[in-house]
Amino acid sequence: MSDQPSRWTQATVYPDMWADPDNDPRNNEETPEGELATLQDFLANYRITLRMKCDGLDPEQLARRSVPPSTMSLLGLIRHLAEVERDWRNWILDGEPLSSLYGEPDGDFNGAVADQAVVDASYADLAREQAETDALLAQYTDLSVRVGKDNVSIRELLVHGIEEYARHCGHADLLRECVDGRVGQ
Repeated sequence: MSDQPSRWTQATVYPDMWADPDNDPRNNEETPEGELATLQDFLANYRITLRMKCDGLDPEQLARRSVPPSTMSLLGLIRHLAEVERDWRNWILDGEPLSSLYGEPDGDFNGAVADQAVVDASYADLAREQAETDALLAQYTDLSVRVGKDNVSIRELLVHGIEEYARHCGHADLLRECVDGRVGQ
């Protein structure tokens, strides 16, 4: 008997997918028009993907460090990306930087413990930080505008956001498969 979970997918149309096309919230009928809309759509879809990879798991599964010795867990990724969203606003704003959500270095991953209150607070942190980042970015429709003390363009911020979520969604693929065997894009 092995303690490794069997690989499985919920999809029935394409066995390498996470969900069937008709049930996938990332599938929409309209293709975004223009660079800004395209970047926003990619970022939104990676944010949804991260949540999908965590869906249906209990606090222990979310907090499980599935690839020792790494401290990474699905819950840690939720917390890390909440912290990242907050930090992106620091790139835009000129004033004092916003404080860290989870205190010490690696507090996002080290504080990802199997407790429902921590899970709920982490999801709330992510939703709030995403909404605040989106509200700030909505003030800029010209992607070439440069902001903040580092003079970074809005385009660069959006592309970096996509890159950050895409990389961590790849981690989430592997973490989820280790937790319960579920596979898919």
